[in-house]
Amino acid sequence: MSEAPTKQKLWGGRFTGKTDPLMHAFNQSLSYDRRMHSQDIRGSIAYAKSLTKVGILTKEEENKITQGLESVEKEWVAGSFEVKEDDEDIHTANERRLSELIGPLGGKLHTGRSRNDQVATDMRLWLLDEVQEVEKAIKGLLRVLVERADNEKEYLMPGYTHLQRGQPIRWSHLLLSYALSLRYDAERLHQLIPRISVLPLGSGALAGNPFAVDREFLAKELGFQSVAENSLWGVADRDFIAEFLTWASLTMTHLSKIAEDLIIYSTAEFGFISLSDAYSTGSSMMPQKKNPDSLELIRGKTGRLFGNMAGFMMSLKGLPSTYNKDLQEDKEPLFDTVDNISACLKIAEGVISTLEVHGEKMRRALTMDVLATDLADYLVRKGIPFRETHHVSGRAVALAEARQCQIADLSLQDFKSLNGQFEEDVFKVFDFEASVERRQAIGGPSRRMVERQIFVLREFISKQ
Repeated sequence: MSEAPTKQKLWGGRFTGKTDPLMHAFNQSLSYDRRMHSQDIRGSIAYAKSLTKVGILTKEEENKITQGLESVEKEWVAGSFEVKEDDEDIHTANERRLSELIGPLGGKLHTGRSRNDQVATDMRLWLLDEVQEVEKAIKGLLRVLVERADNEKEYLMPGYTHLQRGQPIRWSHLLLSYALSLRYDAERLHQLIPRISVLPLGSGALAGNPFAVDREFLAKELGFQSVAENSLWGVADRDFIAEFLTWASLTMTHLSKIAEDLIIYSTAEFGFISLSDAYSTGSSMMPQKKNPDSLELIRGKTGRLFGNMAGFMMSLKGLPSTYNKDLQEDKEPLFDTVDNISACLKIAEGVISTLEVHGEKMRRALTMDVLATDLADYLVRKGIPFRETHHVSGRAVALAEARQCQIADLSLQDFKSLNGQFEEDVFKVFDFEASVERRQAIGGPSRRMVERQIFVLREFISKQ
């Protein structure tokens, strides 16, 4: 009777001593890379087919391996997969379980393949799947912003620079400014896909595949757009992860800016909006409080995601060529970033779709001094250079402040004392709606231009 084979790690033939248990725990990644189980099995099934094409496997062996891998996947889905002590990562765990199900034939699957090209393939497949979901989340948020803008065009509010009232705008115009940032975030994310969708499988450990597997077949089978042309690059490249983390940091910066605006506008001092109870919390001490925790968490997680990106870049910066174990540090920041940006986009969609707008408070925040630029423009239309009219308008504001009245309360004689070109029609300047409607150039807050922006953004959403 033959003895049972000694349990051995995939790389264990060179080693005779035991691994320190602490080192095993330090080295393992299964606790977090198990979420790539489907992608790992998809890649293995495709690789089995490629081995059949070059005669390493028979069709019958390929079918047995495929059926075995499908059984392993069902165990993961059902939550019945039993992790063993020596399972270092998802690749080891799946191959070990495959061999338990179909016997020594399972060992043929790794012919010509390394965990180096396997993990790179799994990561790209996983991220391609996740990018589709993130794109849907951005599209959902974009749609809510555009539809609210369309339905709430009548609300006027102050537009701010330096958090100081500047000129009157439409609430819709502000919403559409958020949407435009996200529109370009969505475009940038989509532009990443071809650089993610590059097949590393068939690169081996670093020097390529010795069995001439058809890598173009593998790319087509797995849905990759192209094949890594250099095996050294194929196993080591993580630029696609760095790019995604950078993209997420910028997108989260936009979400954070939106959150900051809405937090300010929801305060009692502004009162422009109220958040739904579904996206607010109370205080453990102060019964009157309604805290915008949803928006504060979005703002806070922006730093977290930037930290993921910065930390991973530091892991990459000093690596020698090809695969190094440092690259295992790609997974946790990527997984965390995908989870958090997906959640933040969906929470932002919920917040914005359910918030209540107080248009009358927005309008009450408009004071006549925000029409000072319109007053200067009035004189420009009389042929006076803007640099001069700007000075005249500033003097009018100072005069109103000295008299403790609104600029519109000055008399015609007051205006004429500042510049003789003022006529009775100057008082038509002091109309917030008219001010907004005068801004008819592309990009302005007039109703027609807001409708143009809505049309452009809807066109983008429909094509995504």
